[in-house]
Amino acid sequence: MTDATLSGPAAAASFQPRPRSGVRAGARAWAWIAIAIAVLVSVPLLAVFANLFQPSDGVWGHLAETVLPRYVVNSLWLALGVGLGTLVIGTGTAWLVTMYRFPGCRVFEWALLLPLAAPGYVMAYAYADFLQFVGPVQTTLRATMGWSRGDYWFPEIRSVGGAAFVLTLASYPYVYLLARSAFLSQSVCVLEVSRTLGCSQWRMFFRVALPLARPSLVAGVALALMETLAEFGTVQHFGIDTFTTGIYRTWFALGTPVAAAQLSALLVVFVAALVVVERWSRGQARFHHTTSRYRHLPVQPLGFAAGLVAVVACLLPILLGFFVPGGVLLDMAIDGGDPLFGPQFLGFARNSLLLGAMAAALVLAVAVVLAYAARLAPGRIVRSAVRVATLGYAMPGAVIAVGVLIAFGWLDSTLDGWMRSSFGRSTGLLFSGTAFALLMAYLVRFLAVAFNAAESSLARVTPHIDQASRVLGQGPGGTLWRVHLPMLRGGLLTGALLVFVDVMKELPATLIVRPFDFDTLAIRAYRLASDERLAESSTASLAIVVAGILPVMLLSRAIGRARPGA
Repeated sequence: MTDATLSGPAAAASFQPRPRSGVRAGARAWAWIAIAIAVLVSVPLLAVFANLFQPSDGVWGHLAETVLPRYVVNSLWLALGVGLGTLVIGTGTAWLVTMYRFPGCRVFEWALLLPLAAPGYVMAYAYADFLQFVGPVQTTLRATMGWSRGDYWFPEIRSVGGAAFVLTLASYPYVYLLARSAFLSQSVCVLEVSRTLGCSQWRMFFRVALPLARPSLVAGVALALMETLAEFGTVQHFGIDTFTTGIYRTWFALGTPVAAAQLSALLVVFVAALVVVERWSRGQARFHHTTSRYRHLPVQPLGFAAGLVAVVACLLPILLGFFVPGGVLLDMAIDGGDPLFGPQFLGFARNSLLLGAMAAALVLAVAVVLAYAARLAPGRIVRSAVRVATLGYAMPGAVIAVGVLIAFGWLDSTLDGWMRSSFGRSTGLLFSGTAFALLMAYLVRFLAVAFNAAESSLARVTPHIDQASRVLGQGPGGTLWRVHLPMLRGGLLTGALLVFVDVMKELPATLIVRPFDFDTLAIRAYRLASDERLAESSTASLAIVVAGILPVMLLSRAIGRARPGA
């Protein structure tokens, strides 16, 4: 008799669900895996803080007396300018495209994310050439007005204000993303009640929609500030001293890893203080909706004048944040471009693509394991482990790079000493001198990006599917492999693409940790721009921007479907 003809007790026996003890044992195993991952990815941060009280041979005292105040002041001014700019642009444009209809609003929904494809340092290279004294803007101005040097005032792009302008254009999509998601999920009932109480559109925005969206807005601004404090290429190109430039100079120019780690720890404290202040200011307030009923949002068409204002408000960030720098880079690439364009340039592109693909696969695999462990064992310990594991996105790339090199340097030294004493052979820089250290830095830095995609995708899978899989004899691993992963393919692909683009853009971690003579597109663009060879750096910069366009469009499409009940 075959399995297909089993009946009665035999059939019942073949479909017995897994015992509850087996399910609990599987959940515990996944919980331990999550804890192990959290310990592993927290090693670089622990390595940074372990050097906090180590002697630095007087270098730290010299830094504190000379340049540290400048680091703090410049970082504060940058954070203030970028925070206000991204809040206004991101929130305002998100409200317009969500609640109103005007010419081009459907295009603006995804086009407002285009600056996310261009790294801040790429925009900085483009605007430095575009707005400098011999650039096209000032040259045209002098030719038109008949002016010469000293006859007119023009804002200096290589300044704290210029850096804040560039980083605002590069970072406002973070606020736009979360603000639009928050506005899309708001309850129509709340908005209608505010209208019946006499609120105009502006009062409804400021008194109802904005307070309800506060957690999302703060999260978006926090992301923008973290990216600002982590930025290296822009501030270095503009000659502005911040924590990230100080960490790089202390490590490579002064050759004192301990002082670099101490600067990194201070920057981590600086970033953590932003989060603590926001939590404290929020107090016991709550911002969730009390209804589970959602209808289509009431979209209001705008008249000609108001529609024109809305078009200009949405078009300016796209023009300044994507098309102007993109056009400048394209023009420079056509006129000159990278002299190594050809087989050697393809080597830079191959390194970038290879690192991006490897990092995306590694980070996504670890993120899926963490998200699934949190689903199977939603206890306090696993939640804490997940928070620790995803903390790296709040850390600047330079800090993570310093931590990785310190930890892996110690590991290489210990392993090399043991091999010499035991076998008389040296292992060299087996970990810190290879791409392994770079992948570790990317894992720590971008795990939160992939985890958010995996967690949100898993949240849409009903627990009944897990129960049905157990009834059919599948354990936790089989359920993940055979049931969940095929269902989560779209969301996981989005997360992997975002990690890929972030790795392509990442500069400080790649610059510090990369193996010797291993250059990527980001390193190539940075080196040429540092030598003021902006036209030659345009080719690599443009390649990075092109690689980020498709993931940005996919992300916009996913947000458009995010409204509950859609």
